[in-house]
Amino acid sequence: MPSRAALALVALLLFSLMMANAAAEVTAAGEYATHFGALGGLSVDVARAMPAEQYGYRPHPESMSFGQLMSHIATTNYQFCAGLNDSEPPALPSPTDKDSIVKFLSDSFDYCSKVIPKLTDTQLTEKHNSPDGRLVGREVLLAMYVHVAHHRGQAEIYLRNNGIKPPGYRI
Repeated sequence: MPSRAALALVALLLFSLMMANAAAEVTAAGEYATHFGALGGLSVDVARAMPAEQYGYRPHPESMSFGQLMSHIATTNYQFCAGLNDSEPPALPSPTDKDSIVKFLSDSFDYCSKVIPKLTDTQLTEKHNSPDGRLVGREVLLAMYVHVAHHRGQAEIYLRNNGIKPPGYRI
């Protein structure tokens, strides 16, 4: 029968290996990518919730229409993520109908979901171009998250102004 000391040593080695594997798998970019995925899913659900005939709705003459607001989120997603990659954004469409705008928005989150998890710690500490100027990579991620959440929050008010309950918040 193995001694208690031998069993304790085996347990300690297994625990150490598990912790080393867990630490190796978790990166700052990976953690952000997880939350960004939820942010994207909720944002696309908000875009889908507005009826097509209300995509031209604006709460004030100086406000963007709902469709313009969704397209604005998509455009800046591409700009933020291309900046993190130190590249130019791809050619962007100018959609005008609900289905095209929802696709544009969804595609922008897909584009970023390919960029963000691959960011290195070095990229997170270096400066990159962004719609908000040259920022350190971590600041670009924060600015993008805040930007999306800000405008999605506006979009939820647009929904409520039209008697539509927004999709439930989730992270």
